[in-house]
Amino acid sequence: MKRLLTKTVSYFFFWTFFFEVCRGLFLLYHSNKTSALTASEIGKVFWYGLRMDLSFAAYLSVLPFLFFLLETGFRKNIFLKMAQWYTYVMLPLLTLLIIADLELYAAWGFRLDSTPLQYLNTPAEMIASAASAPVWLLSLLYLLLLIVGVIGFRAMSRRWETSPQRKSSRVTLELAVGVFLLALLVLPIRGGWQQIPLNQSDVYFSQKIFANHAGVNVPWNVMHSVIKKNHNTKNPYQYIEEKQAQALVQELYQPKSDSVPSLLRVKRPNVLFIILESYTAKFIGALGGPPEVTPNFNALAKEGILFQNIYAAGDRSEKGMVALLSGYPVQTTTSIIKTPKKTERLPQLAAELKRLGYRTSYYYGGELAFANIKSYLINGQYDQLLEKSDFPSENYNSKWGVHDHILFDKVLADHQAPKEPFLTTIFTLSSHEPYDIPRPAAFQGTDEVTQFKNSFHYTDWALGRFISDAKKMPWWQNTLVVLVADHGHPFPGHDQNDAPSKFRIPLLLTGGALAVKDSVVTTIGSQTDLVPTLLQQLGVPTHQFAWSKNLLDAKATPFAFYVFNDGFGMVTPQGTVTFDNVSQKPILREAGVPDKQIEQGKAYMQTSFGDFLKK
Repeated sequence: MKRLLTKTVSYFFFWTFFFEVCRGLFLLYHSNKTSALTASEIGKVFWYGLRMDLSFAAYLSVLPFLFFLLETGFRKNIFLKMAQWYTYVMLPLLTLLIIADLELYAAWGFRLDSTPLQYLNTPAEMIASAASAPVWLLSLLYLLLLIVGVIGFRAMSRRWETSPQRKSSRVTLELAVGVFLLALLVLPIRGGWQQIPLNQSDVYFSQKIFANHAGVNVPWNVMHSVIKKNHNTKNPYQYIEEKQAQALVQELYQPKSDSVPSLLRVKRPNVLFIILESYTAKFIGALGGPPEVTPNFNALAKEGILFQNIYAAGDRSEKGMVALLSGYPVQTTTSIIKTPKKTERLPQLAAELKRLGYRTSYYYGGELAFANIKSYLINGQYDQLLEKSDFPSENYNSKWGVHDHILFDKVLADHQAPKEPFLTTIFTLSSHEPYDIPRPAAFQGTDEVTQFKNSFHYTDWALGRFISDAKKMPWWQNTLVVLVADHGHPFPGHDQNDAPSKFRIPLLLTGGALAVKDSVVTTIGSQTDLVPTLLQQLGVPTHQFAWSKNLLDAKATPFAFYVFNDGFGMVTPQGTVTFDNVSQKPILREAGVPDKQIEQGKAYMQTSFGDFLKK
């Protein structure tokens, strides 16, 4: 038993320690950037990066653990030799990745991933790109790191001993322990017991992007990137000639008015930006839905400005997040938020308001590691991120974390005397499946649609309760409240994937800072249009939000573009068209939709995905 435990545990921690050494080498190689970090931040780089090191150490240990198991059963030294050969193959390969990353990071500004694979078919350009690299220094570091790894492994593996002859009952026990240890590797591989498996967000902790990058384990990052195929090199949506596509898209954003109507009583209002999970327009009474589901939202609509024809840009939370906060189009089969190096290049509402002196915070009752949302928010320069782990464990009363009324209570408790002006972003979760709620159901029925309806009603109750309490706060009169959904929903009605009704969502502006009440805007727009609409009310330039228009601009072209799986939809006053990229044919084309609208939809899909690839 002792021999088996010695081999498995020592092997696993050999790789963990090796990756910690590699992180130290990375910090030394980039000492000019490391010098900007405090001792505490350097310590956090190692601490936060440890989970990723443990994860990849576990991946590497799967085969050796199997070899140790076989050696225990058959008592053959050949299995120990196989574990050693495997390690001597992996060490030079991984060392090469780690050393290559040292210089590539200096040139690219992001940790090594699958991006270099796109250059394999152009070796001349690849060699040219590396021509200025300090080859001799990197070669020396490669040899030194490889020698450290080999010496460390040999010193550790010398203690391995072949299992002696023993009773069958003892062998059975050891085999059971070996199987358990092999299965236990799943835990570090996925990063722990939490609901969301390990991703890059878990090593992001600082607003200094280098500190976050330094925590990334390079071999893990390469593997994850290849598996997730985050780095497409060819645009799958090449419908028309590029210049023509660019021209068609530009038509959608020209011309613009010199001025737009002012909606605010104050120049620099606080902003409560509330993102409502799965809040489809179909259940909103003020938007034509049944009045009994959202009585509080319906009442608020009378106190503010309701936008009737707003569409989600996609059908996932992480996609809606980028569209809402960065005004950036959504991708079909992937999402830009999953690639931190790309989201670093996106503008964000929080960053823009922070430059104006706003205090920024983000509240979510679940885990922000979901879909790499945390890395995106850190890139957006939020001052404070609060998530499930910031709530007492007794409040974990939802499958996803804490329910909405507890989330809103936390926001209110933290805003008794806040520094103003502030941007507080709140993302609800209770109306996400499995639609469990902490209150008695308002509507009878156990079918899924009714469960969703009840969760929707519960969130409305929690929202109404929060707004009622917020109105009693001294900051309310200086506060603009934004209520919008992250995406729509197939329920009710079981909409098919491309249906425009699935993507129609509410957008409501209310709050004490608003000068206009009980008003309706019928302009067709998208989630991507919200940020510039808000910023122009504050007199802030919005040129960096190139994929957006002001919803209050009378000259702006009214349209909404959204994507689903492998196709797009485009809504204009002429009607809606949805297009399937696989069949290369429209799925839906309402009467009155001109051919040009289809071409503009194709152009938008082509150019927006092309822009995503270039990020």
